Amino acid sequence: MKILCSFVALITLFSMAAQSDNHRIEDAEITATHVKGPIHMLMGRGGNIAVSVGDDGMLIVDNEFAVLTGKVQAALKGISEKPLVFVLNTHHHGDHTGGNAVFGANAHIIAHENVRKRLSRPKKHDPNTLPIVTYADSASVHFNGEEIKLIHFPNGHTDSDSVIFFKGSNVAHMGDLLFTTSFPSFYPFENGSINGYVKNVGDVLELLDDDTLIIAGHGRLATKADVKAFHEMMVGTVQYIKDQLDNGATLEAAKQKGLPVEYHKWSSDYTSVDEWIGKVYGDLKPKRTR
Repeated sequence: MKILCSFVALITLFSMAAQSDNHRIEDAEITATHVKGPIHMLMGRGGNIAVSVGDDGMLIVDNEFAVLTGKVQAALKGISEKPLVFVLNTHHHGDHTGGNAVFGANAHIIAHENVRKRLSRPKKHDPNTLPIVTYADSASVHFNGEEIKLIHFPNGHTDSDSVIFFKGSNVAHMGDLLFTTSFPSFYPFENGSINGYVKNVGDVLELLDDDTLIIAGHGRLATKADVKAFHEMMVGTVQYIKDQLDNGATLEAAKQKGLPVEYHKWSSDYTSVDEWIGKVYGDLKPKRTR
């Protein structure tokens, strides 16, 4: 009985924390920035949104938390009254797909096949949340006078990540393969991995030029130099943590040593130095086999 009461108390605390987070999220404002040509960017509390507006109508990449859908709709109307035709998802997480249920009622959602698989798993999911067009490796949408290329980069942040390239505008949306001011996160239980993440960002770098503007999953509008700095941070910190692991350091010892001071600027409320060390160490550590 005591264990049951403790469990109920813990669940109650989680519920209260979630409600508190929802209130803070609801208070977030959505700001719009013109990137270049037909491309705009919306920033709020969740993932950044890319917007393409032109003669063909409106297309968006990602759509924030569900509780911010109304504010996203208002921000889109502030950019244009054109109808929304397509929604592209960079991956399946709710801070990027929370608006799918509303936007998917009238627009076509396109995403990697693993996005559909993962969004289908809740038994009572709204069918409007699901992509109706999926792809395995890549796809192209020809819209508003340019090719919009979707390329899957597997097993990094998750197994569902894509980068969206607006080829005529020379703008890319990297989803959560780019954080401009924070250590990122990755999810091994969703087939993400640190080595895959580092490789994917390196591969994306090869597809950018010095004039490309990049919309990050979280953070400010970026350039290739920002992506390079992010990649160098990951390469450097992963090697630093791996060296300690190879030398027999425990996780506690690795956290106690920390990271070189030049990497401290990447620490944030999203992922602290300790959390980053824990995530990387845990993913690099050899797994026990039976």
